[in-house]
Amino acid sequence: MTSSTNTTGFAAFNRGFSTTFNENAMTLGLVVPIESYPYGPVPTMQEHIERVQLAEQLGFKAVWLRDVLFNVPSFGDAGQVFDPFVYLGALSVASKDIALGVASLVLPQRHAAQVAKAAASVDVLSDGRLLLGVASGDRPEEYPAINRGFDDRGERFRDSIEYIRLALKGFGQIENSFGKLDGSLDLLPKPTKGGFPMLITGGSQQTPNWGAKHLDGLITYPRSPKIQGHVIESFRSRVSEVCRYNKPVMQPLYIDIETQDDAPISPIHLGVRCGVNALLSYLKSLEACGVNHVAFNLRFNRANVEDTLAKLAEVVLPHFTIHTESGQALTSCQGANA
Repeated sequence: MTSSTNTTGFAAFNRGFSTTFNENAMTLGLVVPIESYPYGPVPTMQEHIERVQLAEQLGFKAVWLRDVLFNVPSFGDAGQVFDPFVYLGALSVASKDIALGVASLVLPQRHAAQVAKAAASVDVLSDGRLLLGVASGDRPEEYPAINRGFDDRGERFRDSIEYIRLALKGFGQIENSFGKLDGSLDLLPKPTKGGFPMLITGGSQQTPNWGAKHLDGLITYPRSPKIQGHVIESFRSRVSEVCRYNKPVMQPLYIDIETQDDAPISPIHLGVRCGVNALLSYLKSLEACGVNHVAFNLRFNRANVEDTLAKLAEVVLPHFTIHTESGQALTSCQGANA
């Protein structure tokens, strides 16, 4: 494939990638479900479609779904309950422009051919809005339930990435732990731009160099801006050694927005409690250290959800907006070199 970049400075993938990630700016999104459920692991999922549509209207660039197969009580979070690909299909119809992200799909728990077909289907149905975060999984209790090994999930993660990319090329040839393609089969549909971006979550049982080379961006965990800056600097240094262009970094952030706009920051689980003015300053510090996208999680937010979204749209969103055209061609280090 021909290597190129889009107008955002990153590699050109699909429409969702171009509107969410800019090399020199940061955008904002939301983690689904867009609701508060601080006292238990299972959300109500009430008004969930309407809130995604509201997020799109207000100008948030992406919504992000979780891939949680079982409700594991010790983990304390059942995600958005619905299967991510079924839910992405519904959101493809219910929305028009907002990027549809998964943070993140647990590849070792699914067959790579089914992931490739489901993900490509979502990308086509949404007109190129899929952002696929991928992970090796961190809930050991789930693996015996599906007769899969936990200790070898890193190898299966690599095999899945390889299988997905070869299968999407059409009449590909590959043989690994997911099966054998001998070039006589073609997996359909094809994604809108020939492929879709896959972002590695944390390390996913891989070496840092492998992740920097083979995946199209990094999903990392919330940290202080200073520490996050070191993490991003290390990632981008590795990317620069194996690629001709930069790759984006995104992170989630739990927020609890106070009614007083000037309320100072105090820490909560994987996030901050504060007024919108302090949040704006905090986000600017994340942007300065290289974060390209932050996805807000409102699970611990005490204020009315719609009021919180409106306040964020009024005070915070205008500072984190990019305007760009969609990319014209799929490129990644892996894709360009394959």
